[in-house]
Amino acid sequence: MAGEVLRLQGVAIRREGATLLRDVDWTVNETERWVVVGPNGAGKTTLLQVAGTLLHPTAGQVDVLGERIGQADVFDLRPRIGIASAAIAEKVPPSEKVIDLVLTASYAILGRWHEEYDSTDVTRAVELLDALGCAHLIRRRFATLSEGERKRVQIARALMPDPELLLLDEPAAGLDLGAREDLLARLSRLAEDALAPTTVLVTHHVEEVPAGFTHAMLLRRGTIVAQGKVDEVFTEQHLGKAFGVPLAVERQNGRWYARAVRP
Repeated sequence: MAGEVLRLQGVAIRREGATLLRDVDWTVNETERWVVVGPNGAGKTTLLQVAGTLLHPTAGQVDVLGERIGQADVFDLRPRIGIASAAIAEKVPPSEKVIDLVLTASYAILGRWHEEYDSTDVTRAVELLDALGCAHLIRRRFATLSEGERKRVQIARALMPDPELLLLDEPAAGLDLGAREDLLARLSRLAEDALAPTTVLVTHHVEEVPAGFTHAMLLRRGTIVAQGKVDEVFTEQHLGKAFGVPLAVERQNGRWYARAVRP
Protein backbone atom coordinates (compact mmCIF):
# COMPACT_ATOMS: atom_id res chain seq x y z
CA MET A 1 0.00 0.00 0.00
CA ALA A 2 1.23 3.46 -0.88
CA GLY A 3 2.40 5.56 2.02
CA GLU A 4 1.09 8.94 3.09
CA VAL A 5 2.83 11.99 1.68
CA LEU A 6 0.57 14.64 3.14
CA ARG A 7 -2.03 14.68 5.93
CA LEU A 8 -4.03 17.64 7.20
CA GLN A 9 -6.31 17.22 10.21
CA GLY A 10 -8.72 19.95 11.30
CA VAL A 11 -6.58 22.62 9.65
CA ALA A 12 -7.68 26.24 9.81
CA ILE A 13 -5.93 29.40 8.65
CA ARG A 14 -7.04 32.75 10.04
CA ARG A 15 -5.45 36.05 9.11
CA GLU A 16 -6.52 39.54 10.23
CA GLY A 17 -9.97 38.36 11.23
CA ALA A 18 -10.58 36.43 8.00
CA THR A 19 -10.82 32.64 7.84
CA LEU A 20 -8.94 31.44 4.76
CA LEU A 21 -9.28 27.71 5.46
CA ARG A 22 -11.76 26.04 7.76
CA ASP A 23 -11.62 22.52 9.27
CA VAL A 24 -9.69 20.90 6.41
CA ASP A 25 -9.09 17.13 6.59
CA TRP A 26 -7.07 15.83 3.64
CA THR A 27 -4.77 12.90 2.98
CA VAL A 28 -2.55 12.50 -0.10
CA ASN A 29 -0.83 9.17 -0.81
CA GLU A 30 2.29 8.40 -2.83
CA THR A 31 0.79 7.24 -6.10
CA GLU A 32 -1.94 9.89 -6.28
CA ARG A 33 -2.14 12.94 -8.54
CA TRP A 34 -4.41 15.59 -7.01
CA VAL A 35 -6.04 18.68 -8.46
CA VAL A 36 -7.55 21.39 -6.24
CA VAL A 37 -10.26 23.43 -7.97
CA GLY A 38 -12.40 26.35 -6.87
CA PRO A 39 -13.26 30.00 -7.54
CA ASN A 40 -11.16 33.01 -6.61
CA GLY A 41 -10.82 33.34 -2.85
CA ALA A 42 -11.60 29.68 -2.22
CA GLY A 43 -8.32 29.09 -0.36
CA LYS A 44 -6.52 27.03 -3.01
CA THR A 45 -3.19 28.85 -2.91
CA THR A 46 -3.35 29.03 0.89
CA LEU A 47 -3.81 25.26 0.98
CA LEU A 48 -0.81 24.80 -1.30
CA GLN A 49 1.31 27.03 0.93
CA VAL A 50 0.39 24.86 3.91
CA ALA A 51 1.35 21.73 1.96
CA GLY A 52 4.65 23.35 0.99
CA THR A 53 5.47 24.25 4.65
CA LEU A 54 5.38 27.95 3.73
CA LEU A 55 2.41 28.66 5.99
CA HIS A 56 1.73 27.22 9.43
CA PRO A 57 -1.86 26.46 10.45
CA THR A 58 -3.72 28.53 13.02
CA ALA A 59 -5.37 25.31 14.18
CA GLY A 60 -5.02 21.62 13.37
CA GLN A 61 -2.11 19.36 12.46
CA VAL A 62 -0.09 19.08 9.26
CA ASP A 63 2.19 16.16 8.42
CA VAL A 64 4.36 16.48 5.30
CA LEU A 65 6.57 13.60 4.17
CA GLY A 66 6.25 12.01 7.58
CA GLU A 67 7.22 15.15 9.51
CA ARG A 68 4.92 17.15 11.80
CA ILE A 69 4.91 20.86 10.97
CA GLY A 70 5.78 22.83 14.08
CA GLN A 71 8.13 20.11 15.28
CA ALA A 72 10.27 19.39 12.20
CA ASP A 73 12.97 21.66 10.73
CA VAL A 74 11.20 23.01 7.63
CA PHE A 75 14.53 24.02 6.09
CA ASP A 76 15.46 20.33 5.93
CA LEU A 77 12.00 19.48 4.63
CA ARG A 78 11.62 22.07 1.87
CA PRO A 79 14.29 20.66 -0.48
CA ARG A 80 12.13 17.50 -0.63
CA ILE A 81 9.23 19.56 -2.00
CA GLY A 82 9.13 21.03 -5.50
CA ILE A 83 7.01 24.19 -5.93
CA ALA A 84 6.13 26.18 -9.04
CA SER A 85 4.11 29.34 -8.50
CA ALA A 86 3.77 32.94 -9.64
CA ALA A 87 5.01 34.07 -6.22
CA ILE A 88 8.33 32.29 -6.79
CA ALA A 89 8.63 33.57 -10.36
CA GLU A 90 8.30 37.15 -9.11
CA LYS A 91 11.36 36.67 -6.89
CA VAL A 92 13.69 35.47 -9.66
CA PRO A 93 16.55 37.96 -10.21
CA PRO A 94 16.04 39.69 -13.60
CA SER A 95 19.45 38.64 -14.90
CA GLU A 96 19.14 34.98 -13.87
CA LYS A 97 19.79 32.56 -16.72
CA VAL A 98 17.44 29.63 -17.19
CA ILE A 99 20.12 26.99 -16.54
CA ASP A 100 21.10 28.70 -13.27
CA LEU A 101 17.49 29.07 -12.16
CA VAL A 102 17.02 25.33 -12.48
CA LEU A 103 20.38 24.43 -10.92
CA THR A 104 19.85 26.56 -7.79
CA ALA A 105 16.78 24.50 -6.92
CA SER A 106 19.24 21.90 -5.63
CA TYR A 107 19.96 24.30 -2.76
CA ALA A 108 16.36 25.57 -2.51
CA ILE A 109 17.57 29.11 -3.29
CA LEU A 110 16.86 31.75 -5.92
CA GLY A 111 19.78 33.50 -7.57
CA ARG A 112 23.07 31.78 -8.30
CA TRP A 113 26.01 33.00 -6.25
CA HIS A 114 29.18 30.97 -5.67
CA GLU A 115 27.69 27.49 -5.35
CA GLU A 116 29.48 24.67 -7.11
CA TYR A 117 27.57 22.23 -9.32
CA ASP A 118 29.04 19.08 -10.80
CA SER A 119 28.42 17.71 -14.28
CA THR A 120 25.67 15.40 -12.98
CA ASP A 121 23.69 18.42 -11.76
CA VAL A 122 24.10 20.21 -15.08
CA THR A 123 23.11 17.11 -17.04
CA ARG A 124 19.98 16.65 -14.94
CA ALA A 125 18.99 20.31 -15.37
CA VAL A 126 19.39 20.11 -19.13
CA GLU A 127 17.45 16.83 -19.33
CA LEU A 128 14.57 18.30 -17.33
CA LEU A 129 14.48 21.40 -19.52
CA ASP A 130 14.54 19.20 -22.60
CA ALA A 131 11.66 17.06 -21.32
CA LEU A 132 9.63 20.25 -20.92
CA GLY A 133 10.59 21.60 -24.34
CA CYS A 134 12.96 24.26 -23.01
CA ALA A 135 16.46 22.95 -23.76
CA HIS A 136 17.00 25.71 -26.32
CA LEU A 137 16.42 28.32 -23.61
CA ILE A 138 19.22 27.35 -21.22
CA ARG A 139 21.30 30.50 -21.83
CA ARG A 140 18.36 32.88 -22.00
CA ARG A 141 17.52 35.18 -19.12
CA PHE A 142 14.34 34.20 -17.33
CA ALA A 143 13.00 37.76 -17.61
CA THR A 144 13.04 37.57 -21.44
CA LEU A 145 10.90 34.41 -21.68
CA SER A 146 7.27 34.22 -22.75
CA GLU A 147 4.69 33.27 -20.12
CA GLY A 148 4.46 29.74 -21.50
CA GLU A 149 8.24 29.33 -21.43
CA ARG A 150 8.38 30.63 -17.86
CA LYS A 151 5.78 28.12 -16.72
CA ARG A 152 7.69 25.18 -18.21
CA VAL A 153 11.03 26.38 -16.84
CA GLN A 154 9.50 26.72 -13.36
CA ILE A 155 8.29 23.12 -13.49
CA ALA A 156 11.78 21.96 -14.52
CA ARG A 157 13.15 23.89 -11.54
CA ALA A 158 10.58 22.31 -9.22
CA LEU A 159 11.63 18.84 -10.40
CA MET A 160 15.38 19.51 -10.14
CA PRO A 161 15.92 18.30 -6.53
CA ASP A 162 14.03 15.07 -7.33
CA PRO A 163 11.23 16.01 -4.90
CA GLU A 164 8.92 13.58 -3.19
CA LEU A 165 6.06 16.09 -3.45
CA LEU A 166 5.42 18.42 -6.40
CA LEU A 167 3.13 21.45 -5.95
CA LEU A 168 1.95 23.39 -9.02
CA ASP A 169 0.00 26.60 -8.44
CA GLU A 170 -2.05 27.43 -11.55
CA PRO A 171 0.58 26.27 -14.05
CA ALA A 172 -1.66 27.03 -17.07
CA ALA A 173 -2.82 30.49 -15.94
CA GLY A 174 -2.21 33.22 -18.52
CA LEU A 175 -1.28 30.86 -21.35
CA ASP A 176 -2.74 31.02 -24.83
CA LEU A 177 -4.52 27.94 -26.19
CA GLY A 178 -1.49 26.41 -27.88
CA ALA A 179 0.83 26.94 -24.91
CA ARG A 180 -1.81 25.60 -22.52
CA GLU A 181 -2.38 22.43 -24.50
CA ASP A 182 1.35 21.83 -24.87
CA LEU A 183 1.88 22.21 -21.12
CA LEU A 184 -1.09 20.01 -20.20
CA ALA A 185 0.17 17.26 -22.52
CA ARG A 186 3.55 17.36 -20.77
CA LEU A 187 1.90 17.31 -17.34
CA SER A 188 -0.22 14.33 -18.42
CA ARG A 189 2.92 12.40 -19.33
CA LEU A 190 4.42 13.34 -15.97
CA ALA A 191 1.26 12.20 -14.16
CA GLU A 192 1.42 8.82 -15.90
CA ASP A 193 5.10 8.28 -14.99
CA ALA A 194 5.26 5.87 -12.05
CA LEU A 195 8.58 7.42 -10.99
CA ALA A 196 7.23 10.98 -10.91
CA PRO A 197 6.61 12.59 -7.52
CA THR A 198 3.22 12.79 -5.88
CA THR A 199 1.64 15.89 -7.42
CA VAL A 200 -0.89 18.49 -6.31
CA LEU A 201 -2.04 21.01 -8.94
CA VAL A 202 -4.22 24.06 -8.27
CA THR A 203 -6.45 25.64 -10.91
CA HIS A 204 -9.65 27.65 -11.38
CA HIS A 205 -10.76 25.67 -14.41
CA VAL A 206 -11.55 21.98 -14.92
CA GLU A 207 -10.39 22.46 -18.54
CA GLU A 208 -6.87 22.94 -17.14
CA VAL A 209 -6.79 19.57 -15.38
CA PRO A 210 -4.35 17.29 -17.23
CA ALA A 211 -5.44 13.80 -18.16
CA GLY A 212 -4.05 11.22 -15.75
CA PHE A 213 -4.84 13.06 -12.51
CA THR A 214 -6.50 10.64 -10.13
CA HIS A 215 -8.05 12.69 -7.32
CA ALA A 216 -9.71 16.07 -6.86
CA MET A 217 -10.73 18.48 -4.15
CA LEU A 218 -13.28 21.29 -4.57
CA LEU A 219 -12.97 24.33 -2.32
CA ARG A 220 -15.36 27.20 -1.71
CA ARG A 221 -14.73 29.97 0.83
CA GLY A 222 -12.07 27.96 2.61
CA THR A 223 -14.26 24.89 3.04
CA ILE A 224 -14.08 21.54 1.26
CA VAL A 225 -17.13 20.94 -0.95
CA ALA A 226 -16.03 17.47 -2.10
CA GLN A 227 -12.88 15.35 -2.35
CA GLY A 228 -11.96 11.90 -3.61
CA LYS A 229 -11.49 10.20 -6.97
CA VAL A 230 -11.73 12.75 -9.75
CA ASP A 231 -14.70 11.19 -11.58
CA GLU A 232 -16.68 11.12 -8.31
CA VAL A 233 -15.87 14.74 -7.49
CA PHE A 234 -16.29 16.39 -10.91
CA THR A 235 -20.07 16.07 -11.01
CA GLU A 236 -22.54 18.78 -11.99
CA GLN A 237 -23.83 18.88 -8.42
CA HIS A 238 -20.42 19.24 -6.74
CA LEU A 239 -18.95 21.69 -9.27
CA GLY A 240 -22.13 23.74 -9.32
CA LYS A 241 -22.00 24.04 -5.53
CA ALA A 242 -18.32 25.00 -5.58
CA PHE A 243 -18.75 27.76 -8.17
CA GLY A 244 -22.25 28.85 -7.20
CA VAL A 245 -23.80 28.42 -10.66
CA PRO A 246 -25.59 25.53 -12.41
CA LEU A 247 -23.09 23.71 -14.64
CA ALA A 248 -23.11 21.14 -17.40
CA VAL A 249 -20.04 18.91 -17.04
CA GLU A 250 -18.58 16.41 -19.50
CA ARG A 251 -15.44 14.34 -19.95
CA GLN A 252 -13.74 13.59 -23.28
CA ASN A 253 -10.52 11.62 -23.75
CA GLY A 254 -9.54 12.08 -20.12
CA ARG A 255 -10.15 15.86 -20.11
CA TRP A 256 -12.96 17.71 -18.36
CA TYR A 257 -15.19 20.56 -19.56
CA ALA A 258 -17.76 22.67 -17.71
CA ARG A 259 -20.22 25.24 -19.00
CA ALA A 260 -22.83 27.34 -17.22
CA VAL A 261 -26.42 26.23 -17.77
CA ARG A 262 -28.52 29.19 -18.89
CA PRO A 263 -32.18 29.38 -17.83
